Amino acid sequence: MSVKITDVVINSAAEKAGINPGDILLGVNDNEITDVLDYMFYIAEKKVRLDILRESSRLSFSIVKSEYDDIGIEFSSFLMDEKKSCCNKCIFCFIDQLPNGMRDTLYFKDDDSRLSFLHGNYITLTNLNDKDINRIIKMHLNVNISVHTTNPELRVKMMNNRFAGEKLKYLKMLADNNIMMNCQIVLCPGVNDGEELLRSMNDLASLYPAVTSVAVVPVGLSKFREGLYPLESFTKKTAGQALELIEKKQREFLKKYETRLIFPADEFYLKAERKIPDTAFYEEYPQYENGIGLIRALIDEFCDALKLAEYDNLPRSLSLATGCAAYDFLKKLVEKAKNKWHNLNCEVYAVKNNFFGENITVAGLITGRDLVNQLLGKPLGDTLLIPSVMLRGDSEVFLDDYTVTQVENELGVKIKAVKNDGFELLDAILGIEN
Repeated sequence: MSVKITDVVINSAAEKAGINPGDILLGVNDNEITDVLDYMFYIAEKKVRLDILRESSRLSFSIVKSEYDDIGIEFSSFLMDEKKSCCNKCIFCFIDQLPNGMRDTLYFKDDDSRLSFLHGNYITLTNLNDKDINRIIKMHLNVNISVHTTNPELRVKMMNNRFAGEKLKYLKMLADNNIMMNCQIVLCPGVNDGEELLRSMNDLASLYPAVTSVAVVPVGLSKFREGLYPLESFTKKTAGQALELIEKKQREFLKKYETRLIFPADEFYLKAERKIPDTAFYEEYPQYENGIGLIRALIDEFCDALKLAEYDNLPRSLSLATGCAAYDFLKKLVEKAKNKWHNLNCEVYAVKNNFFGENITVAGLITGRDLVNQLLGKPLGDTLLIPSVMLRGDSEVFLDDYTVTQVENELGVKIKAVKNDGFELLDAILGIEN
């Protein structure tokens, strides 16, 4: 594969070597470049030779640099080719539960091993072949893998992909070559829970320490499931049963491996109406990005911030909106702040997810439309705080394409998005600008 160079950074090693925008990169150190992983791996050397096609002439350019330093070449796309889309049709896939008429990018299912290494995305392995696995091993790339079950036949059923079961062999191949893997299981009541969950936890634990952690997250079901596989949401009872099973294995693994290894999502504790575990339970928070330990971390940070804060630029009136799942514990945190500053007025609102259905209780799937419909006419104060996960990436757009400006105009209040950080949350409540 060859790829066109779109830009060369001024004063970079590439510019000094004589490489120009418009040149075609053919290879690095006699290695073919198929995508960004090849490129990053081979330019990491101290001595780099680039094979370039310029018009009709084939040229070579040599660069000497420090190991791992970039050389200053840019391409039209980050991956240097197209994203790889998912070839599965999982019975629990949330993208299949989206209504029609949303923006096109929301319907794209990525299953790209390069994004797993570069951005922490989870892959199912079904897009990979032996050559891909050998490249991961050669480059020693750590990956995040959606396993769901280690039962091959059940995995085929759950993912609607006849190759899904046989691809489980790659887990052992990667483990045998010391590739570190974070894994996840989307747990569906009556499908891969109970004895099947026990099997999966034991099988993945047998690959420790290559499998460094496993997240177990509950299936999320929207109201748009017509024609899809019949699934049920977790109840207080079934969430409690899942926790008991996981916690039993955690105790076993803690004795054997000195790590709990398997971590249940915060949602299980909220569904089961159980107390969030203490800080030590989450060890080094290996599955934080998977929604595991977010509540504990926020509580700890907020309480630490409260102890340190000395602030008297009040009174202040504001509000905070979140999903139903987080409402109770956020309200308790706000009450702690109000007990310390009696002239602080902060209302906390639980926003029901009418857009996707009331089974969806997390803040990250609240839409702008639901915010407007449920908060209009409510006392919101001078500022409305929302979790930043309600917005897409670094944009100011909600899932339903409402913008922050639209919601501000309709509610008549300034909106501030706050990250899942206890110190930032307290600063936002107190009106401290960072």
